[in-house]
Amino acid sequence: MALLRLLLAVLLLHNAAASPHHGHGPAKHDYRDALTKSILFFEGQRSGKLPPSQRVSWRRDSGLADGHSIKVDLSGGYYDAGDNVKFGFPLAFSATMLAWSVVEFGGMMEGELQHARDAVRWGSDYLLKATARPDTVYVQVGDAPKDHACWERPEDMDTPRTVYKVDPATPGSDVAAETAAALAAASLVFRKSDPAYASRLVARAKRVFEFADKHRGTYSTKLSAYVCPYYCSYSGYQDELLWGAAWLHRATKNPTYLSYIKLNGQILGADEQDNTFGWDNKHAGARILISKSFLVQKVGALQEYKGHADSFICSMVPGTPTDQTQYTKGGLLFKLSDSNMQYVTSSSFLLLTYAKYLAFSKKTVSCAGATVTPQRLRAIARRQVRHTALPLPCLP
Repeated sequence: MALLRLLLAVLLLHNAAASPHHGHGPAKHDYRDALTKSILFFEGQRSGKLPPSQRVSWRRDSGLADGHSIKVDLSGGYYDAGDNVKFGFPLAFSATMLAWSVVEFGGMMEGELQHARDAVRWGSDYLLKATARPDTVYVQVGDAPKDHACWERPEDMDTPRTVYKVDPATPGSDVAAETAAALAAASLVFRKSDPAYASRLVARAKRVFEFADKHRGTYSTKLSAYVCPYYCSYSGYQDELLWGAAWLHRATKNPTYLSYIKLNGQILGADEQDNTFGWDNKHAGARILISKSFLVQKVGALQEYKGHADSFICSMVPGTPTDQTQYTKGGLLFKLSDSNMQYVTSSSFLLLTYAKYLAFSKKTVSCAGATVTPQRLRAIARRQVRHTALPLPCLP
């Protein structure tokens, strides 16, 4: 449940930006206000030395000594909603998605784009610290059971700030590849405004991905006592390797990553039928992301990913012969009974993003003979947004 609030804020930001209100009457849902509050949510979750530009003024510096016990600076980053733990796996995924939102919909974030960039940088700065040592990713700061047993402000916390890592002896391809994805995605946000920083992010993403691919394993295998049941990696690491390679290909256009995707895609689950997209399972997101290379950049070698992406989309569209998704009577997507809204928002983002790619390339989706247009995908996503565009929960 802790991640839900953070992820809901990220993906409501996408949906709010992608569905602006037009007309002269009052909006039923004030998406501009939702966008502002979504970014403010991130400022409320900041750990470390807060900047002068901090708008959530009742927050103070916290976690300044994180990592000092092992002589590494791990201050900064984001707390996991109401907790004071920094869980690297969902933090990196949220950073990736926030960056993706700015890349795809930043032009719609009128008045909030710089704040959104600041939120991306706050996450990427921390991930640079977490990957400062070669072949090592620091993946968690804090003792989860003790933290969860003690409700207190991060400014006052006195629970252990234990640090956990993955390395060649304790592999974690899932969390490492997700971290590489976040760094690569963030580099696209700063490519024009801060090219030196973007280059630094790309260089680190390459190094971290190489480590993830070379030393394969699921991080919750050896760290299960510390990361489970909170953020176990149930889907394995294959999806993150494909996802990380996809982001590095998009960020660098290096043919090495194109070859990696072509050679390893099927082994890593490119045609996986599971239509769950979230902090643990990235298959659907990877298929949508890679499909852009074919639809927009015209990379013919990746044509099959249009089919893989279409399969995911067809499973989500109600009323088609291939529909595999449950919806409530009111029209809300129902995926899982536990933290369902994170899957509502993440799926809505994929629908909106794929609609953008399809519209650019003047393509549609054929679902067993039923034609699905970009407009139909936007309509489905908009309906989900109306369910999620409730007042955001109070900041802790």
